[in-house]
Amino acid sequence: MNVVNLVGNLGQDPEVRQTNSGNSVANLRLATSHFRGSGDERQEHTEWHNVVLFGKTAEIAGAYTQKGHKIGITGRLQTRKWEDREGNDRYTTEVVGNELELYTKKGERGADTSFEPSQFEKQDEFAAV
Repeated sequence: MNVVNLVGNLGQDPEVRQTNSGNSVANLRLATSHFRGSGDERQEHTEWHNVVLFGKTAEIAGAYTQKGHKIGITGRLQTRKWEDREGNDRYTTEVVGNELELYTKKGERGADTSFEPSQFEKQDEFAAV
């Protein structure tokens, strides 16, 4: 089963664009942290994740989140192959999210979460095949 659940902070404002067919796509950089070691040697380690959201979920991310906001993402891992300018094969692994949770409270770091989540339809475009 390919399921990813992450809770972290946005490292930059979401980049939202429209595809040629009019669908919304958002790209996010999400930072998660954990601790390594113990006692005096205990250090915080940050991991950076590339996240892609589609449709209404992408629109919500663009409208209601910004750099520094704490969010939760549920989705799946996907690795894409692409070719760089020199013709070399490159690979990118990203989280394709289908659920977004907003954890930053209204008023924190400029947050505006004064919407009703029920006004948005839950999408199921990433159902298991």
